[in-house]
Amino acid sequence: MSDAIKHECGISLIRLLKPLEYYQEKYGSAFYGVNKMYLMMEKQHNRGQDGAGFASIKLDMEAGERYMSRVRSIDQQPIQDIFAQINDRINTSFKENPEYINDVAKQKKHIPYIGEVLLGHVRYGTFGKNSIESVHPFLRQNNWMHRNLIVAGNFNMTNVNELFDNLIQIGQHPKEKADTVTVMEKIGHFLDDAVAQLYKDIKKEGFNKREASPIIAERLNVAKILRRAAKNFDGGYAMAGMLGHGDSFVLRDPAGIRPAYYYKDDEIAVVASERPAIQTVFNVNFDDVKELDPGHAIIIKKNGKVKIKKILEPTERKACSFERIYFSRGSDKEIYQERKMLGKLLFPLILKSIDDDIKNTVFSYIPNTAETSFFGMVIAAQNYMNKKKEEQILSIGRKITREELHEILEVRPRIEKVAIKDAKLRTFITQDSSRDDLVAHVYDISYGSVKENDNLVIIDDSIVRGTTLQKSILRILDRLLPKKIIVVSSAPQIRYPDCYGIDMAKLEDFIAFKAALALHEERNSMHLVEEIYKKCLQQTSTHDSEVVNYVKEFYAPFTADEISDKIGQLLSPPDIKAKVQVIYQNIENLHEACPKNLGDWYFTGNYPTPGGNRVVNRAFINFFEGKNERAY
Repeated sequence: MSDAIKHECGISLIRLLKPLEYYQEKYGSAFYGVNKMYLMMEKQHNRGQDGAGFASIKLDMEAGERYMSRVRSIDQQPIQDIFAQINDRINTSFKENPEYINDVAKQKKHIPYIGEVLLGHVRYGTFGKNSIESVHPFLRQNNWMHRNLIVAGNFNMTNVNELFDNLIQIGQHPKEKADTVTVMEKIGHFLDDAVAQLYKDIKKEGFNKREASPIIAERLNVAKILRRAAKNFDGGYAMAGMLGHGDSFVLRDPAGIRPAYYYKDDEIAVVASERPAIQTVFNVNFDDVKELDPGHAIIIKKNGKVKIKKILEPTERKACSFERIYFSRGSDKEIYQERKMLGKLLFPLILKSIDDDIKNTVFSYIPNTAETSFFGMVIAAQNYMNKKKEEQILSIGRKITREELHEILEVRPRIEKVAIKDAKLRTFITQDSSRDDLVAHVYDISYGSVKENDNLVIIDDSIVRGTTLQKSILRILDRLLPKKIIVVSSAPQIRYPDCYGIDMAKLEDFIAFKAALALHEERNSMHLVEEIYKKCLQQTSTHDSEVVNYVKEFYAPFTADEISDKIGQLLSPPDIKAKVQVIYQNIENLHEACPKNLGDWYFTGNYPTPGGNRVVNRAFINFFEGKNERAY
């Protein structure tokens, strides 16, 4: 993506359903689960590079023996750092105690991180400092085994203030207002409550405290705890947790905003943010990996029983379409086809822009992640050319000569690798002019790939802020002397902030917003902008369920093409020679390409939860008042 956007996190939960000795005998190591977790986290590294964390729980340990371990890192390569630390501990233990090497029982008893329940997390920090305290998994400790709670998630809550106040009302004193801590404490409160009530009931049945512990583990109703805790959650989430005695779960939000997939056989149960991670790491087929339904939780009890439970009533499915366009790994079977379709559906708009002149047009892409949609665009171009060739040949008929046939068949879409991303350059100079000069060299070009006065079509995943286009890409492409540069976005115009985990929180950052604002100024309609501000202000004390997204009115006076044309003007450097046009995907094509993922609030303003409307209005208030801060 030409504009770097920080994205939501990735989770992985692995539960080994056999004793550790089984994996030692079959796979040669009792650290089978740890090894698989390393692979799961690396296969989801695309989802988080600011930090990583790993936690494990050992089942059926004696009192006084360590049964929980956690390690976190904000190193430059956090996943590798975590597992280097784990390997160091393992190797040191083996070196100091050679008798552990072939004794799984001693390994489990004395070496940390080896366990049957494993939770991994890769993080992109959407806001705040990237400190070790911000890295998942989070740990809520207690001397009662059942009350220990480890939580990691891919989520953002729009109503964290409300959830925080709820905790205060039930007598808690949270240490901070971060949504991860707030969510963990909410679950922890109802976990404490459930354990206390079970203990009372079991005590009445005549059992003593020591006898009560395994009975509590057996009877603990995780689904009920989650229902009580998640009752007021407003956000997108795939939330994973482990309880100290060995129960574990992953809960998905009712609209299915954040993704979650699972696989189970007689050896393991695994849940992750991405399907291909599970497929690759465990070598299973596409159809074997199931999607966790919105509003449901997969719950794995200590005894190994796996159940899918409805926790919250599912709402209209609004799974995130941006996942499909860019953030998820393109190796997923469905995502790969969807991205190709996004490129294919754009071709008619491209054809119109180049006046059907394919012969004098070069097709390319930036960056590498746009390659799949590029394939779809090229396939559409080839199909178009084949039709034209067919018509030409049929019009000439049997009189066609070999030379004429060769000339017709020789015409094909011109495909080139025009732009190449150079090694990441450090912009260590703080002066704007110097920084801009450095940014301009982030990409390099293939000289000779474009002829003078050609059209040059470049497809990208999305154009969000347009900064890199303006300061780097368009300038270097102009060196090839094309007559026209058509920048194509496989995603529609991003007009509204995200509040469910993607780092897009400020309206004024979006080039589509800047373009619409420029159009308001040109057409003397800034009074409408002030009216929208006043409408947003009037709703600040309104309950979320009644809030209306008035920011839609900001874009309403203009067509999508008018905004796209203005974006092209705004992004064109003053000294550029080529004409620049920007083409965006439309909403109808997006839905056709991604029929199962209709969450499109960044493009349409149709938020899947009530909190979204409050957030977008707050973002507009912040813009109008000149406050450089987040809306949530």
